[in-house]
Amino acid sequence: MIRPERLSLHVVELPLVHPFRTSFGEERVRRALLVALEAEGITGWGECVAGSGPWYSYETVDTAWWVIREVFVPIIKGQRFSHPRELPRLLARVRGHPMAKAALEAALWDLYGRLEGRSLRELLGGVRDEVPAGVSIGIQPDLSTLLSRVQEFVEQGYQRIKLKVKPGWDVEVLHAVRERFPDLPLSVDANSAYTLDDAHHLREFDRFELMMIEQPLWYEDLVGHARLAGELSTPICLDESISSPHRAWEALELAACRIINVKQGRVGGLTAALEIHGLAQERGVPLWCGGMLETGIGRALNAALASLPGFTLPHDISATTRYYREDIAEPRFELTARGTIRVPHGPGLGVEVVPERLLRWERAAWATEL
Repeated sequence: MIRPERLSLHVVELPLVHPFRTSFGEERVRRALLVALEAEGITGWGECVAGSGPWYSYETVDTAWWVIREVFVPIIKGQRFSHPRELPRLLARVRGHPMAKAALEAALWDLYGRLEGRSLRELLGGVRDEVPAGVSIGIQPDLSTLLSRVQEFVEQGYQRIKLKVKPGWDVEVLHAVRERFPDLPLSVDANSAYTLDDAHHLREFDRFELMMIEQPLWYEDLVGHARLAGELSTPICLDESISSPHRAWEALELAACRIINVKQGRVGGLTAALEIHGLAQERGVPLWCGGMLETGIGRALNAALASLPGFTLPHDISATTRYYREDIAEPRFELTARGTIRVPHGPGLGVEVVPERLLRWERAAWATEL
């Protein structure tokens, strides 16, 4: 039985090694909200994947800070948990805010694993010691820069390259990359940059033998994705559209996608992600784990999730140095010679927050007794 005694929130700002540009805009600094839960002298950590602004999701670092502090804390105060899966049921009466819920749940999973002396991979039922790694490349200033970036990651050994695309930065880009790298496992991510009126244009993507086209249309438009899926031979993968297990079921019922990108933060936490995993396994739908520029805290959680048997495609779980020169947590994640990332085996997340680094990059903090 876990009786959380103290909760603290920490906002950190970590400079990115390279600017990361998508159809939403550009990020040069990762502003992240970290959640810590303490019990019996042990601390568990979670990371909120919300961004600084409401571009990928309506949730932001500031909305998550507020809802955890003002809404979740009164609900969990004095509560005891026999298992982390009990937390989502407790928070179910709060509508929305899946990223904030996921961050708090992640901290409870980490705390539970540490108190039990078991790794998160073991707790979730993971079957792999390492997971295949892909890498996501943002929109670049020009084709020459992009080709150099792709070459760099191919030489490092990543098993799949994902390119961010948008109208005006797509077909010409794909032609140039395919011409240089004809056998490269390649996918694209549009982050909802197109509409169903672009179906004829998107059909041109079929000739590049892509693994998938991720989230081409508006995130709420499952019917549009179902119609588009019938016009493309390239598999559609949904990301932003899959906001819950029920939403995943709806997408599969409508044949709106053939692949799902699972981000535990987006769907409301690990318990929800496990439900989607079960649904996908029943239907033979491949999964992979997406990334949100996480620090080592979120990266460790993603690696454990990706070790489950239904996660069969390369993940956006890259080496620490892909994004950060200095991370909050140790050990750093490194790409193996096999193009994989090792799943931590220590208790809980299997990584440790470095106090002096937390202080160096921290911009706001708050704590309360529970």
